[in-house]
Amino acid sequence: MALWGGRFTQAADQRFKQLNDSLHFDYRLAEQDIMSSVAWSKALVTVKVLTEAEQQRLEQALGVIMAEVQSDPSAIVNSDAEDIHSWLEQKLIDKVGDLGKKLHTGRSRNDQVATDLKLWCKQQVSQLHHGIVHLQQVLVETAEAHQDAVMPGYTHLQRAQPVTFAHWCLAYVEMLARDASRLQDTLKRLDVSPLGSGALAGTAYPIDREQLAGWLGFASATSNSLDSVSDRDHVLELLFNAAISMVHLSRFAEDIIFFNSGEAAFVELSDRVTSGSSLMPQKKNPDALELIRGKCGRVQGALTGMMMTLKGLPLAYNKDMQEDKEGLFDALDTWMDCLQMAALVLDGIQVKRLRCKEAAEQGYANATELADYLVAKGVPFREAHHIVGEAVMEAIRQGKALEALPLADLQKFSMVIGDDVSPILALQSCLDKRAAKGGVAPQQVAAAIAATKQRLV
Repeated sequence: MALWGGRFTQAADQRFKQLNDSLHFDYRLAEQDIMSSVAWSKALVTVKVLTEAEQQRLEQALGVIMAEVQSDPSAIVNSDAEDIHSWLEQKLIDKVGDLGKKLHTGRSRNDQVATDLKLWCKQQVSQLHHGIVHLQQVLVETAEAHQDAVMPGYTHLQRAQPVTFAHWCLAYVEMLARDASRLQDTLKRLDVSPLGSGALAGTAYPIDREQLAGWLGFASATSNSLDSVSDRDHVLELLFNAAISMVHLSRFAEDIIFFNSGEAAFVELSDRVTSGSSLMPQKKNPDALELIRGKCGRVQGALTGMMMTLKGLPLAYNKDMQEDKEGLFDALDTWMDCLQMAALVLDGIQVKRLRCKEAAEQGYANATELADYLVAKGVPFREAHHIVGEAVMEAIRQGKALEALPLADLQKFSMVIGDDVSPILALQSCLDKRAAKGGVAPQQVAAAIAATKQRLV
């Protein structure tokens, strides 16, 4: 059943109906449509469109429909209704007869869908925030278990300076903290109710929209009816939040894919998140991580698509805006799936400490320590930088680590180098010296773990 038709003398072409109908995806808004309908029925009592008894009959019937939806949400799509609003109205009429036809008084599908979508988005913010916090907690647990696992840190994918696996985990905790913060900021802006804005000019009934907003759990009501029915900023913001968080998850995935490679061999992944080859029996592929990395592009595409859909639309509602849901639904589902999968990847990961340490000791990662040592002896840093570069070249020529060069060879480049240089070049010294806030020193990492655990309680 369509919610329109009196103006038309011909039925819609089936091909148009297939393009136009949205029930196959907006059925996900069924619970929200029922919630907003209950609130609207209460508002209609305040303006004497419904009696108290009529409202109670409608609310009771809507409650029965809610239970049916919750028991089998996908059953809705078997209907030939145009959208979730027409489906619900027909279900209501089936249960209460002509009384069901009174509920739509004073409202439009334009403010109805805008309200439903905001209610759904609020629910998703809560669930996504929980998913982010859970992944942070798993990262902190993993960090706590690997505070002594020294590994190389990289710039340009070249070994740079030693870090710990714990410090690496905490870097992603920080990224996820910003993701959570953005979600909370988005919630503040979307927590306003459009219901009562009508098609574009506002409802013709003297409904208290602030009271109506409160019944639905919104902080307030919107201030302009034109903007209310055409605003999809919250969709864009949630897609942007998903897009940037998926970038973080993709980088997380890429790091572990590299750590898991035969060339690095820093970690081994659980069999639960890997797959094999149909041809090569020895293979153990990090497919879970590759899928996280791949799905990042899918979410970016949803954001770009929605931006393009909205960029040239005149006020107020246009059917183009029906495109807001499929991309949003898919992007937020994908984001949640990837948050959960990243946590699963960490559950059971094995960090190969000895191999990590070997790699950290290679690549002249202690070169900066030698430069700092020279600075402490009064050598200007730029000169020290050059001296150490020459010493590294000599070590490479001899096929030795920097700390394995005889003192006499080091003194060829600077006579200020003395016997006290050896402990400076030790791996642990490289870590211990980074004791400023945010550094890789063991006490700083331990403090960061403690602070994060307290924050996530």
